[in-house]
Amino acid sequence: MDWLASIDLAGFRFVNQTLSNPVFDQLMPFLSGTTASRLLLALVVLGLMIRGGFRGRMFLACVVAGLLVSDTLVINSIKESVKRPRPFVTHPETNLRVGRGSEYRSFPSGHAGNAAMLATVAFLFWRRSARFTVPVAAGVCASRLYLGVHYPSDVLAGAALGTLGGLGVTLGLERLWQKIGQQCFPIWWRRRPSLLTDPKPDPSAPVFQEGSVALDLEWLRLGRLMLVVLLVFRWFYLKAAVIELSEDEAYQWLWSKHLDWSYYSKPLGIAVAQWIGTHLRGDTELGVRFLSPLMAFAIGWMLLKPLARWTSARTSVLFLVAVSATPLLAVGSILITIDPLLVMFWTAAVVWGWRAITEDSTRWWIFTGLASGGVFLSKYSSPFLWASFGIFLLAWPPARAQLRRPGPWLALVVNLICTLPVLLWNQANGWITVRHLSERGGLDSKWQPTAKFLLDFVGAVPALMNPVFFVAIVWAAIAFLRTRNRRSHPQAAILNYLLCFGAPVFLWFFGYTLRARVQPNWIAPSIVPLFLFAAVWWHHQAEPRRRTAGRLLKVGVAIGLPIVVLLHDTNLVEKISGYSLPDRIDPLRRVRGHKALASLVQEERIKFEKAGGKPVFLIADHYGRAGLLSFYTPEARVRIGTDRPLVTVRSSDVPENQFWFWPEYRYAGRAGENALYVLEVDKEQPIPERLLREFDSVSSLGLFNVVERGHHRHRIQLFACRGTH
Repeated sequence: MDWLASIDLAGFRFVNQTLSNPVFDQLMPFLSGTTASRLLLALVVLGLMIRGGFRGRMFLACVVAGLLVSDTLVINSIKESVKRPRPFVTHPETNLRVGRGSEYRSFPSGHAGNAAMLATVAFLFWRRSARFTVPVAAGVCASRLYLGVHYPSDVLAGAALGTLGGLGVTLGLERLWQKIGQQCFPIWWRRRPSLLTDPKPDPSAPVFQEGSVALDLEWLRLGRLMLVVLLVFRWFYLKAAVIELSEDEAYQWLWSKHLDWSYYSKPLGIAVAQWIGTHLRGDTELGVRFLSPLMAFAIGWMLLKPLARWTSARTSVLFLVAVSATPLLAVGSILITIDPLLVMFWTAAVVWGWRAITEDSTRWWIFTGLASGGVFLSKYSSPFLWASFGIFLLAWPPARAQLRRPGPWLALVVNLICTLPVLLWNQANGWITVRHLSERGGLDSKWQPTAKFLLDFVGAVPALMNPVFFVAIVWAAIAFLRTRNRRSHPQAAILNYLLCFGAPVFLWFFGYTLRARVQPNWIAPSIVPLFLFAAVWWHHQAEPRRRTAGRLLKVGVAIGLPIVVLLHDTNLVEKISGYSLPDRIDPLRRVRGHKALASLVQEERIKFEKAGGKPVFLIADHYGRAGLLSFYTPEARVRIGTDRPLVTVRSSDVPENQFWFWPEYRYAGRAGENALYVLEVDKEQPIPERLLREFDSVSSLGLFNVVERGHHRHRIQLFACRGTH
């Protein structure tokens, strides 16, 4: 195969060196991606979104799907597996005309793949576009050689994969529409029998008004299909392991290996969720997070029909689109934290509670009690839920009769029964959770009003809720509350109900910022009720407010969806703009570099073990890092559940995390063994006094930079600890 390598290198040198000229020096960077060319591309995309009609938006949808499939899932996976060095690494004579970037991600070319995919999709939608897009795509491919960052084989492979991705995604969607459109969406299919071409008017086609039973059924089918597609996509995304586990996910994964009635800082819900996921899909990123997309699916499924009754089927589906373009909810559909559990049970309690009230049903009240118990077992938040029920039942006269029925009180009893596991565990462990939560919330210190946390909250929450949708919610709430006769509104009962389950939680934490720092995710249970409230209020407005609602929805989705896509893979920023996000502002920095960290630490541990002739275990400076090292170090994963786990966390005199309650993770019983202490730092630190007291001798091994894809993800300092006391 040496002759192929020779041809590859000769072709690269011909374009990179022989063809060098001043014109190409200006043209090739523009084709490969400069600020001007990317701005031009952004304007084209914006134009298609606003003025491109259905066909233009379908084109953009196919392009986005093609990017996710061909670039994120296929090309990036091959890059990580092959790790081919770029030409300038092995051939110093290369004319490198751009930054070095990731030096070992040459094969295949992502730029070539994306350009070919874009040209392919454009050709399928508009045949004449090939006159322009094909030469541009060829120019992009040639620019990667000219700039010195790819070989011809990289470009050819990338272009082939991009073309196949564009064909597969676009023709696959078209075939899917041809197959299911006529059966499931006959009205829409008659209007548009093909996604790729504009239909010819059919005078004989029946006209269905918005709100007709037949059209509503199609909207509801579309909503269910959208939920299924999102569920499957999220599972495929997790299987591709584009992002790694966060500290909390890895830490709580360890909980799932030690099931108990409760834990140091949280109830048992998150551990049970991870136990189920890992038993279904194994100890992988997909297994750990398996239930999170399923919970997002369940929330959407629960809301689709009730919201259709309160508004219309069309508005219900548009609501699903809006929440999919909301960063905080989108993140919750991927990461497995306590928030997806909390939001799912909170939403169930809100929906089932409404049925219990309107149908005067004891059975639905018991279901509501079970859901509120799930809220407590997720995040101790059921007192907020019952406060919301209390506010509504007292403030809305027609609902007060429920207080004289057994239903609400039975639901409350069911909720109280669900608190027993947490109470029993805490009673046996000195009520440690109460102490932890009081410290976390600043209740262990005297209240000194401050506004320094308020600005952080006000800045973060609108961004995470989507600033446009946040404005729409605030607008709706103020307008509704200012209405003199609110009870005359056709949906006054449900509007008051939803506001009672959203506003109190939000306002409580908003006010609490005057005492302590409030994390933006703490308001998570309030988001779905507030979105529902805004959807119902805007739907029942007269013109021109309904036109305003439509504009807000379009702008919110146009802003939110790109952000949500980038939150799935911020490496796309570099592909789109040519500039990578600095680590300090990369929102995915918490889910990257951990596998590389574990590999580096394991390598140093093996060196230390060979040099010392004794077993070496790992001590992490933080419970989250201990979880990550346990998950991403194969040997550590095997030893979980034994009496000598490989990874533990630094010792303490009082409980500081869940490791305190697992005797096998303490140093006792490991006398004479050596350990490697892992400390994440900005600059070199002195030897911790506690280590000097716990080991015969301790020495610093220095600083280590953890590099992933050319980015410095972590800086750690390692300490060799010899002879446990």
